[in-house]
Amino acid sequence: MTETSDISALMTDIGTRAKAAAASLAIATAERKHAALISAADAVWKNREAIYAANDEDMKFGTEKGLSPAMLDRLKLDEDRLQGIIDGLRAIAAQADPVGEVLAEWDQPSGLNIRRVRTPLGVIGVIYESRPNVTADAGALCLKAGNAVILRGGSESFHSSHALHACLQEGLRDANLPEDAIQLVPTRDRAAVQEMLTMTDTIDVIVPRGGKGLVGLVQREARVPVFAHLEGIVHIYIDKDADAEKALKIVLNAKTRRTGICGAAECLLIHKDVSKTIGMAVIRALIDASVEVRGDVGLQSIQGVIPAKEDDWGREYLDMIIAAREVDDLEQAMAHIRQYGSNHTDCIITEDAQAAVTFMNTLDSAIIIHNASTQFADGGEFGMGAEIGIATGKMHARGPVGAAQLTSFKYLVTGDGTVRS
Repeated sequence: MTETSDISALMTDIGTRAKAAAASLAIATAERKHAALISAADAVWKNREAIYAANDEDMKFGTEKGLSPAMLDRLKLDEDRLQGIIDGLRAIAAQADPVGEVLAEWDQPSGLNIRRVRTPLGVIGVIYESRPNVTADAGALCLKAGNAVILRGGSESFHSSHALHACLQEGLRDANLPEDAIQLVPTRDRAAVQEMLTMTDTIDVIVPRGGKGLVGLVQREARVPVFAHLEGIVHIYIDKDADAEKALKIVLNAKTRRTGICGAAECLLIHKDVSKTIGMAVIRALIDASVEVRGDVGLQSIQGVIPAKEDDWGREYLDMIIAAREVDDLEQAMAHIRQYGSNHTDCIITEDAQAAVTFMNTLDSAIIIHNASTQFADGGEFGMGAEIGIATGKMHARGPVGAAQLTSFKYLVTGDGTVRS
């Protein structure tokens, strides 16, 4: 950890170096970026024991701090998760380089040839909580898209993030790319976050990834443009024409596979015609799986259901808790989601194709799923290798933010002595 009384000077230096690195990275070849990512993946495996030791320090810190089991689960690195990081780095490396991709090309009657091509954003600031894998994912995706990145991880993942960052920098060195292309803020001091939000001269966009408090702070105070990754208040609607077996499998997986991720289901809506059949079976299975079900009046006759309070609607638990409500029809389910959802991910379980089309076309969430677990709301599962986050806004990037979403575009215009009349 760097201890300094002048956080402003520290961040100014980091920003200046990142901007210089971005200029070099913008013209780096696809081969060099690929080599850097493959080398970084090898370094993660080679240094796995040091990474585990660093993570043990963070787990101890998190436990002493009183983090919830779900948050500790987010923080934990084991062999499977480290392998997932390595696989993600290799998958990003294998993707086509988005920089320079021609998005459109046309000729004008004036004689001009015009091409719209992908170009890096420049310098990206990523502010995130707990999950150390974001260090690798964000660093790799920004590199792939030709951007320099300034990473500011949560205090809980401080040591793990530094261990992973060292591997990314090893990859940059091996590929003869500037190490300043991927920088990690070397202090837990929250003043560094405040500085990042106002670094308009050196940071082109901020990506916050964390809870509602962090994202709200960034949205309120940032002078730099923001890709918002808001909380995942994820709804699943069991329609009257749902398949019972599918509903049971999907809901259990969506809630219990990993409760601490943004794609975990937080509210279950059940059509009244199946609340005493499919709905009851699903709720009993959740309770048997040690999930606390907080239900409305229509579901409280089911043994084990706890009466829901008003603040249970629109809540991201990130824990073995789910809210449940009986609804009259599809329209009421969608109205509930519009009122309480976060435009992140929502799901319908039904065999009625028209109901699925209505749900998917009417709602405006970044990800809308039919007959599959909401735990698939993940850039890796979308074939992006990894993601920086799920953007819930509507400008520029939406849904999983991968390498392509971390680019802008410019117009390349070619003439032959062409003048305007």
